[in-house]
Amino acid sequence: MPKMTFIERDGTRKEVDAPLGLSVLEIAHKHGVDIEGACEGSLACSTCHVVVDGAWFGKLASPTEDEEDMLDLAFDLQETSRLGCQIIMTEALDGLVVKLPSATRNALG
Repeated sequence: MPKMTFIERDGTRKEVDAPLGLSVLEIAHKHGVDIEGACEGSLACSTCHVVVDGAWFGKLASPTEDEEDMLDLAFDLQETSRLGCQIIMTEALDGLVVKLPSATRNALG
């Protein structure tokens, strides 16, 4: 099974099983990683914002315009920021590393 690593807010690295076809948000929830996902992956918030490790960013599908619009609302936006609900695990992403931002902004709040 593919694996991925979350770098939590305190810097702790957590390597987890990452089933094919699940989103990074779903994988995080499955393993108790602290990502909110307030809109449950419907592209209506930015609370599943993750910063993708630079070595992996180019391997992701390009973000949609809707994802880019939501990312504009994310706290501490980085060049390699993506929404976890929009990154779907594939064999090519085995080993993916993402970092949780220091905080989130929940406009749904």
